[in-house]
Amino acid sequence: MGHPAARGALLLAAAAGTVLAAGQPVPAVAAAHGPARPGDPRGDEPDTPQGAKIPLHGSGGGPAGPAKPGAGGELPATTRAAIINRAKKWVAARVPYSNTDYWPDGYRQDCSGLVSMAWNLPGNEWTGSLGTFGVRVSRDQLQPGDMLLFHNAADPQNGSHVVLFGGWADYTHTYYLAYEQTRPHTRGQSTPYAYWSNSDRYVPYRYKGLAEETSGAVVSATGATSSRYPGRSFFGPGADNPHVTRLGEQLVKKGFGTYYTSGPGPRWGEADRRGVEAFQRAQGWRGGAADGCPGPETWRRLFS
Repeated sequence: MGHPAARGALLLAAAAGTVLAAGQPVPAVAAAHGPARPGDPRGDEPDTPQGAKIPLHGSGGGPAGPAKPGAGGELPATTRAAIINRAKKWVAARVPYSNTDYWPDGYRQDCSGLVSMAWNLPGNEWTGSLGTFGVRVSRDQLQPGDMLLFHNAADPQNGSHVVLFGGWADYTHTYYLAYEQTRPHTRGQSTPYAYWSNSDRYVPYRYKGLAEETSGAVVSATGATSSRYPGRSFFGPGADNPHVTRLGEQLVKKGFGTYYTSGPGPRWGEADRRGVEAFQRAQGWRGGAADGCPGPETWRRLFS
């Protein structure tokens, strides 16, 4: 029996940006520090019915082979950077929403199609099958490239959604950056956790084929991250990456976050520099040793 059409999906993160090169950190979006938008959510919650599970549609019009998780073959390996880059390409292309049309890459132009595309799945999935490609994680383990899935099994046409998590938009973890496929086209915006409605019914998942190691951190399928120093190039004016967010969060934990009026976030700012400088001075360092930019020893002490 065919799957019934379900109501839309939301993919997370922020507006389209520069595509990452392999091995580079995943950048957060420009909307990361955007203000929260309380009130009636209906203006931001899209009506996006999704199509059923179906193979990819190739450029020649013929379907590719369907995805078969757990049927003897391994899922395609991918990285967080690649997941976010694929989602950003759809944002940049302003892919029109449709639960019957397919983009040239073979993926259906609806919410579950976007997640299938971003995770590089071998077929178009729907909210009733996407969970088989992931492992459940907790809210505090969420990282860019994970998804938030709500499948209303009792009535798939009423409320089912899927979202790609693009990173927290505020330090309180109340809003996150979401990539989503919606009318009229793909968008990225700040969204309340877990979603505008049915918030308690969304389940976080991490792609089973995730395998990522960057120069700054090693991320496992369980969400654990090493405390290895990522390098000085990840900090300072113009820096925009998850390491800046992690640095800020650790400064707050250590009691040096008084300079933040919002965030911490992925963009390096004066609050980050002053927080690092205050921490360095608390170590008894002066002059060039307290320059406000974390070096290996600052990082080691901050994360010890």
